[in-house]
Amino acid sequence: MSNYSLFIILGCGIVTWLPRVIPFMLIRKLQLPNIVIRFLSYVPLCILTALFVQNLFIAKEGQFPDFNIEYCLAAIPTIIIAFLTKNLMCVVVGGMCFIALIRYFLVLV
Repeated sequence: MSNYSLFIILGCGIVTWLPRVIPFMLIRKLQLPNIVIRFLSYVPLCILTALFVQNLFIAKEGQFPDFNIEYCLAAIPTIIIAFLTKNLMCVVVGGMCFIALIRYFLVLV
């Protein structure tokens, strides 16, 4: 690996890391209003839901979207895990396991 490649990788890492860390450093000593804290508590759930729903459909230009069968099949047990555990980490890990199992068994068929 050349020095150029190493500097590019390190630079990309820093550029990716800084926007995630700077806001926490800036508001660390501030006391946020309760309504802002409540609003921010929904952000991870909203992002996960947007990513989840986006992957359920296959967009085709000029046509109605089709269902992505793999993701729809994996969504069913993942949603059940979400209702039972209400733990975001369990939902993500469970969803990843289910999609891996579905892809493994669909390849075998």
